[in-house]
This record gives sequence, structure tokens and C-alpha cells, in this order.
Amino acid sequence: MAAAGTPGTPRVLRAMNDRAALDLLVAHGPLTRTRLGELTGLSKPTASQLLGRLEAAGLVRATGNVTGRPGPSALLYEVNPGIAHVAALAVDEEGISAAVADITGAVLGEHRTRARATDEPGRARTVEQVAEAFTAALGAAGITARDVHRTVVATHGALDPRTGRLRYAAHLPGWSSLVLPDDLAEATGTPVTIENDVNLAALAERHEGAARDCRNFVLLWADEGVGAAVVLGGTLLRGAHGGAGEIGYMPLPGAPLARGGPETFAGPDAGGGFQMLAGSPAVLRLARAHGIDAATVSEALALAAATPGAGEAVLAELAARLATGLAAVVAVVDPELVVLSGEVCRAGGERLRDLVETELTGLALPRPRLRLSALKEAPVLTGALQVALADVRDTAFDTA
Repeated sequence: MAAAGTPGTPRVLRAMNDRAALDLLVAHGPLTRTRLGELTGLSKPTASQLLGRLEAAGLVRATGNVTGRPGPSALLYEVNPGIAHVAALAVDEEGISAAVADITGAVLGEHRTRARATDEPGRARTVEQVAEAFTAALGAAGITARDVHRTVVATHGALDPRTGRLRYAAHLPGWSSLVLPDDLAEATGTPVTIENDVNLAALAERHEGAARDCRNFVLLWADEGVGAAVVLGGTLLRGAHGGAGEIGYMPLPGAPLARGGPETFAGPDAGGGFQMLAGSPAVLRLARAHGIDAATVSEALALAAATPGAGEAVLAELAARLATGLAAVVAVVDPELVVLSGEVCRAGGERLRDLVETELTGLALPRPRLRLSALKEAPVLTGALQVALADVRDTAFDTA
């Protein structure tokens, strides 16, 4: 790159134009030379030279012609999808979901591996099951590990940047090992990054969901456990120990205190704090206390929505609990937007969102907008793919 305050060299300017063009081709799909020139502001000759340069480097390819309009047909160009691939895995208590995508973001293969009991030590079992899901997704995509340039693994908890240890995940045996990232890299044959699942869900909302127009927002995740991701100025807040957003352990009225540290808790509904009031097990208990018995949160809140009296009481109490926890976050962070995500929020839908917004208005001085997640399926896996793609594109698209 050119030094600060000095004009860019022709080589640097070409590299900047190349990257802008490649990003536009990823965002818009195949484009003609003319359309690419319009979007970049480059002249037709310059756009032609750029495409010729990128095609010679193997980064773009011609993919057909524009038809159905007067005049000579124009070639369409696209990013060569085979120049790099990424893998993403999302880990939960029930198993591991894996997906493989090419550099354009097109998902080529997916697989779900269910957790199973085994006599193997925790770390060995973890590595084996990750490798199993990874290999099966590669098989579905029709590629090998040699084609994958980056793997991102999403899991509960957060890596402490000082120690490299995964914290807040005692309920996932084998995931707290200091050497786990190296073990996973060896098992997959790819560079591996481990990321917090709620942070990844927030990045997915920022990229293609409810927070696309927002640089300052909080994502509240209410599922088996409760957590949050905080994005300020477009940057994810991680904290000194990697634990920013672990609000499941936050003290709240009506919940036991979370004493002893998160590493002592055997499950997302153990220990105390916010998740004892708003996690899935707590919502099921709340519903049963009002005579609504269901096996899942989705069933419980669907019954609550259809049951006058008792169901309304369930939704009102749940909204009050969520709003109380959110009020503490909003008072500190002052986000312009709160995105509600996770099974509890999805199941409650717009009705629950309205109730939370009403409660929050009376509790918190700042008044952020509240939106439901716009991602209907696998937000964590989507976020993991986006992180992997961003990393790989920075390398593959660098023509300087």
C-alpha cells in the first residue's frame, strides 16, 4: 500500500480497482464490461483492461452473453468460483452442522452429524466428530480438503485471547483444551478459526439480515442459553477476555446469582443469571406454570399465542424478563438497534417482539429499534461462512 498522505502508485491503484471489481462481481453476480464500468466509475477501456488482467490471472471468467436486447451481444463476466473454497461448522449439544462454499459464497455441500456417546476422551471425541462432519460436507460438495483454504468453527463460549482457552463452554466436553485448534487444523488439513456462535449470528445479520443498515447494534440470542453480541461502529466487541456479550450470567431480579465462574456450569441452564429466566428450559417451566405443557419452546409459545388468558400471561412475563435483561445492556451500550434471535425469539415472533418493545420503552432511557432476526435458517453457520469468505477473499483477491 502507498504511504499515508502520498499519492498511490499505479500498481496500488490497479490493485484497488481490481478488488472493487471483484467485490462487485461477488455482490451482483455476472456483469458486462459496460455495467462493471458504470458501477466502478471506470472508463470502458480501463474496465476492459481490468477484466483482461483478472481473466489472465484466473480470477474471473466469461460466463455467457447478454441476450434479448438490440445490438451486439455483450459478454458476461463472473468471479471464477473454483479459485478457493471455505468450510464452516456450527457445534451445539446435539451435534455438528457443516457447510462448504466456493469463493462466491455458493454453498456446495452440507452435512449434519448427530452427537453420540463414546468412551473416547472429550478432546478426541470432539476432533473425530468435527472431522466426520467436515469430510461428509466435502463429499457432498465434490471437493477435497486440499481445495479448502479456511475453516471456521462456531461454538458456545469464547476464546480467551490471553490463554487461547475456550471459556463459558463447560457443557461441551473436550472444547476447553488449549491444543484443540491445532488438533482441528490437523484433522481437517486446513487453517481453523474457532469463533463464538452468537457473535457469528450477529455478523450474519450485519451482512444479509436485520442489521444491514446499522453499524451500532446488539443481537440478543435466547435459545438453550442466553447471550448477546455487541457491534459498535461496525466492529464486533470482544472484550479483554473474549467474553463480551456473555449476558446469560448477568444478575437479574428473580434469578439466582451465577457464582463460581462459568467454567463450573454443566449446562446452559445452570449457575444462575439471565439465562435462568429466558433460556429455553426457563420458558418451558414458565409455560407449565400456566398450564401449558409442551416438549419444545416452539410448541409452548405457539400454544401460548393461541390460549387466551394463560397464554397471554406467559408471553407478557417472558417479554418482561427479556426487556429487563435488555434494559441493562441498552443502558450501557446505547445501540440504535436490537435484533432478537434464537429459538425463543423466533418462536415468539412479532407478538413477543411488540411486547418486549413496550416493556423496554418503560425501562430504558435510550430507545433502540427492535427487529426480529431476518435469517430464517442457520444464522450461526451463515456467519461462520461469511467470516471464512472474508478472510479468503482478502488473500485471493489481492493483486498488488
